[in-house]
Amino acid sequence: MPRYKVGVQLQNQHTSYAEYADAILRAEATGVDSLWNWDHFYPLYGDPDGNHFEGWTLLTAMATLTTRVEIGCLVLCNSYRNTRLLTHMSKTLDHISNGRYILGIGAGWFERDYVEYGYEFGTAGDRLRALGKSLPLFREYWAQEVPQPMRDIPILVGGGGEKVTLKLTAQYATMWNGFGPPETYARKNAILTDWCNEVGRNPDEIERTASLSPDQLDTLDDLAAAGATHMIMMTGHPYSQEAIEKLVAWRDARNAQFTDK
Repeated sequence: MPRYKVGVQLQNQHTSYAEYADAILRAEATGVDSLWNWDHFYPLYGDPDGNHFEGWTLLTAMATLTTRVEIGCLVLCNSYRNTRLLTHMSKTLDHISNGRYILGIGAGWFERDYVEYGYEFGTAGDRLRALGKSLPLFREYWAQEVPQPMRDIPILVGGGGEKVTLKLTAQYATMWNGFGPPETYARKNAILTDWCNEVGRNPDEIERTASLSPDQLDTLDDLAAAGATHMIMMTGHPYSQEAIEKLVAWRDARNAQFTDK
């Protein structure tokens, strides 16, 4: 089994749907293992009122346009959808994608989304407590779904909060997404392992993913040394085919070291 995987977050801002769909097709054809978008309602940079598409709807398009890659949102905001509804939506997308969906979720942070769409922003503590209430319910609700999900849907938690987020990851997630620089990633990865040991969880049950930008591809080896096994490059329009090819080439070269032995 490959030791390393790579993914691409195609940011759903400042683009057209035709360009976005083309980027999805090219990325899968290039050989990435996973494709992601984000869960915001307005651009995070550039023109704040520029083109933007809703992430969950795009996940359905990503599922139907692709046949091989795993898909998910990096990450869904827990505050935007009722937990039971999100469970049902996830099961549905799991079937649409033929078992390729990953539930990526976090506490939420972008205040404009909350204010302009009428959600209560509250405090970071409020949002983390809400996430803590939701996470143990997903598998409980999936067990009640008809039809059942096609697989045990992976849950990815995004964030690096050392006291709450990483503990929640240790308790409920099957994947964790963090950020560099590599020394920061290594420290938080170690803290996640400590939380796993404290709550009685096998640390190896949690896949470690790391987000990076196209100009950080020279840190891939360092992130791997820090414990990441699934590298996710975040890229906006225009979606760089050259950067995606470099990412896939890095994965293939790393994995060849294991297959050759």
